[in-house]
Parts: sequence; C-alpha cells; structure tokens
Amino acid sequence: MKRLLTTLTLALVASAHAAEFKLILKDESSVIRKGELKTTPIVKSWVVTAAGVKATRKVKRLSTTITPILDRMEKTINARTPRPAVFRNVSGSWVATDQTGWTLDRAATKANLLKAILAGKDTAQVEVKRAVPSRSVKLLAQRGVLWHVAAGSSNYAGSPDFREKNILVGASKLDNFFIAPGHEFNFNEEIGQIDASTGFVKGFVISGGTLSKEDGGGICQVSTTIFRALYQAGLPITERHEHSHRVKYYDPVGFEATVYAPSKNLRMKNDTGKHLFIQAAWDTRAKTLRFDVFGANTGRTVNISKPVITNFKAPANPSYTPDDRVAPGGRRLLDTPMQGMTSVLTRTIKAKGKVISKDTLKSVYQPWGAVYGVNPKDKRLK
Repeated sequence: MKRLLTTLTLALVASAHAAEFKLILKDESSVIRKGELKTTPIVKSWVVTAAGVKATRKVKRLSTTITPILDRMEKTINARTPRPAVFRNVSGSWVATDQTGWTLDRAATKANLLKAILAGKDTAQVEVKRAVPSRSVKLLAQRGVLWHVAAGSSNYAGSPDFREKNILVGASKLDNFFIAPGHEFNFNEEIGQIDASTGFVKGFVISGGTLSKEDGGGICQVSTTIFRALYQAGLPITERHEHSHRVKYYDPVGFEATVYAPSKNLRMKNDTGKHLFIQAAWDTRAKTLRFDVFGANTGRTVNISKPVITNFKAPANPSYTPDDRVAPGGRRLLDTPMQGMTSVLTRTIKAKGKVISKDTLKSVYQPWGAVYGVNPKDKRLK
C-alpha cells in the first residue's frame, strides 16, 4: 500500500509538472571586466496556469483567465528602462555595465502563446521591443575603451555654496564623454558658455590683482581635476596655465590648471590611438571631486614627482573688494595672503620599463595679499 501511494504521488507530481506552461523571455547582457567584453544570457519566465491552458484549448482562443498573467508580465517588462554604459569600481575592479530597455509586444506575444498552446507545446516566446542605449558596453569595446587608465582628484573643502554649485555644474558637463583618438581635448569648448543660462552662478574669480564676482567662480577646480587625470594618463599638454598666485584649493603646489575663456584654456591631445572615456564623480560630504579616464591598455606607466618649490617671495599688500554683507567701516577676510614661489613637477612616462618621455610642469606664482570684503561705499575701494 505504501509503495502504491508513493507511486501515485510521483505520478501526480509528474502530471502537474507536465501541465506547467511557461512564457519565456530571452535576451543577453554585456559587461567589460578586466579588459574583456563578456556576454551572458538573460532568461526570464512566467507560468501560465493549467486551467488557463485547458480553457484556451477548449475555446481555441486565449482564455480571459490568462489576461492577469499578461498584465503582471507587461508591468515587470516595461519597468526595465535603458541605461547607458558606465564603469563602476566593484571590489577593486572596474566593471562596465549597461541595460537595454524592454517594452512588451503584447499582440505578438499573445499570438505566440495561442499558437504554442494549440500545438500542445509547453513554452512560448515573449516578444519585446528593445531600446538599446546609444552608449552601450559594446560601443565602449568597439572604441577600445576596456581599461581604467588614470584618475585625478581634488578637495574643495571650505568652499562657499556658490563655489560648490559651480564645481558640480561644471563637473556634470564633463561626465560621460569621449575623446577621440588624435583629438585635442578643449576644456572651454566642452564646458560651453558659463553663465546663468547654463546653470552657473556668480562667484569670486581672480581679477585685477584682487577678487571680483563673475559667473562660474570656482570652475578652475574642475579644470584642475580633469587636468590631473589626463596628465596622469600621459597625455601631452598643448595648452595649460597656472593661476597668478598659489591657491590652496589646488595643492599640491603647481599641479593645477586655470581657465578663463577665451584667453586661457586647457587643451591636451589623446595620443593613445583609441578613444578615451571620461567619468566624473563627486562627494558633497567629503567635498571631493574626481575624474576617471578609461581607454586602451597602452602599456605606459606614468610617475609624477612631488613639487620642487623655490624662489619664495613675501606676500603682497592687502586689497579690497565690494561686499554688501559688510557694514560701513568694517571688513571681511575673503582670501589669505600667499608668498610668491616657483613650483616644478616632473613627469616620467615609461613603456616596457624604458623611459619614453619626460617633461616638467613649471608654475610661477606672484606674491598675493590678503583680500578683504568691504562695504561698496568704502573709501578703501579704488
């Protein structure tokens, strides 16, 4: 009797399993990991009840009992939106992923389902319309963007709100873009117009030996940070300028690049033979900005020395700038005095253990006096 019950149970299980019908969606996803493009299959399935299958076979058309299943499936599938390819650091390894968006082709799926049920099959294919992101993992691979090449970072702690705002607006404009092989990266061109219409606000800039307010004050934090990344990647400089005086935001001394369109720009050439892909990242709590460079494995190693600082000169006399926050007769410290100095960094580029290039980054800084904000009607203003 016990054996008979066991046999009967197994038969019922087998019968239930045989009655199970699945709608199956098949696709694939690609990733870049450790310099290789890898593709893996995606398989998702939804069960159609035995009652729904039976009713469909009886009436020779899809039973209304299947409609809720299709509704749930459509909601899940249509929730998948396209996401462009980006690199993320996963446990110390850079991995690029993307996501293809799906939209259920309900009519085609229903046709497949009915045909399969009437033919006595136990599966049917789910049809979807695919939205492939314009920047896909496969596009990165086609352009030779397979490795993390270099990174540059800076700290903007102590920045007033206006300065942080301009840093984040500027950095976002340089997030996720390509530099074609042989192309010259042009900072001012990539950033575009700097004014309120493009998201920037007024902030202090160095002008006329003191500070004055203009749209985009603080943008040099962005130019300095991306300069560090591209310089670490070994790219040759075609245009770069230092500030007129040392600014602590940009220490180590001399490892910086100032911009002021149209007279001052940052330009560097992609000589790697493949596309470069740039990503920006920021941490508003830690007050840090970072750019990462991805591209081909050129076999180059880049070493940048610490700055050698000479020719110290005493700070200049203080200067004054209008500040409507200051009461008549008072003053507000806006910037601290700085010594004049000369900084030299040396970059050594090697390939297969041999030096293939060596250059220096020289910055000459003039003495700088303290800058005070005073009431706009103050007599100390010239």
